[in-house]
Amino acid sequence: MSAQAPRFWGARAGFLSYSLAPLAAIYGAVASARLRRKAPRAELPTIVVGGLTLGGDGKTPLVLALAEMLQEMGERAAILSRGFGRADRGLVIVDAARHSAREVGDEALLSAQKALTIVGADRAAAARLAKAQGATALLLDDGLHSRALEPDLALLVVDADYGAGSGFCPPAGPLRAPIAAQLAAADALVVIGTGEAWGALPAFAPKLHAQLAPTPGSAATLAGAKLFAFAGIGRPEKFRRTLSDAGAQLCDFRAFPDHHVYSRADLAALERAAQAQGARLITTRKDAVRIGSAVESLSVDFIFKEEARVKALLREALKRR
Repeated sequence: MSAQAPRFWGARAGFLSYSLAPLAAIYGAVASARLRRKAPRAELPTIVVGGLTLGGDGKTPLVLALAEMLQEMGERAAILSRGFGRADRGLVIVDAARHSAREVGDEALLSAQKALTIVGADRAAAARLAKAQGATALLLDDGLHSRALEPDLALLVVDADYGAGSGFCPPAGPLRAPIAAQLAAADALVVIGTGEAWGALPAFAPKLHAQLAPTPGSAATLAGAKLFAFAGIGRPEKFRRTLSDAGAQLCDFRAFPDHHVYSRADLAALERAAQAQGARLITTRKDAVRIGSAVESLSVDFIFKEEARVKALLREALKRR
C-alpha cells in the first residue's frame, strides 16, 4: 500500500464494508482466479511469501529470516522482488552500498544487506539471472499472489493483531483475495505476533508462530529512553507498540503513508520537533534505508517458535533440486 488503509478496513465489518461488498466480490473473484492460474517453474527450488492483506503483515521480515536460515543450511538464497515504486522495470542486481530506494525499492535494499537480491518485473528472467549468479534457492518477496513462478513452498503471513481486518477484499476491506482462496494456495500459515485476531480465520494446518522483537543491542538502549518516533510502513502502530513494549518513553509519534518518500522538509521538521522535546529521533530500518542519511533505526530479530518445523518445510522444498 502506498497510502494508509482506510480505518474501517481494520475493524469488524460494518455498514461501509457491507455497502461495498458487491465491488469487493468482483475484486475477490479476479484475485481468486489469479491464484488458481498455472505458473512456470524455475530451475531452482522456489519459496514464495505472501501477506493475507494488502500491507503490513510482515512479508519482508519473514523473507529475510528465511534467507538466513537457508544460509545456515548451506544454501545460497537469492531474493527476488519487484522493487516497489521503482520506475525501471528491468533486472537489477541490488548493491546496498550503491543503489537508492528510488532505484530499487526499500525492501530490496534491506534484502541486499542479507542475501543476493534481484529486482525486476520479470520473475522468470530474475530466476535465471539468480542461477547464473550462483544461487541455489529462490525466495520471492510478495510472490504468492502474483503467480509469476510455481512455488515449491508457499507461505502466507498473518499479523496476529490485525488478522483479516473486516474480512473483505477492496474496496470493502484489506484482503488480497478471499480467505479460502488464499489458504488453498498456501502450504503453511505464518502467524506473527501474540494477538488473537488471526484466530477468526478458518482452521488451517500447519501453522507456524513467530514474533518480531528488538535485537538485544537495540533493546538495551530503549528502556526508559525519551523518543520521538516516526514510521512510513503498512501498519505504523506496530512500530509504536514495539517501542512502548520495550519500555521507551514516547513523547510523540508521527505516522506516514507506506513507502513514503521523505522530503528534506519532512526530515527537518521531525528533527526540530524531536530537539524541542529533548528526545531521540527514531524510525524503522525500512524507513531508514529510504531516507538514506544518518538516522537512528530500530533493529529487530525475527524469531520462529517452531524453528525445526520451518527447516523441515524448507528441506522438503529443496528436495526438488
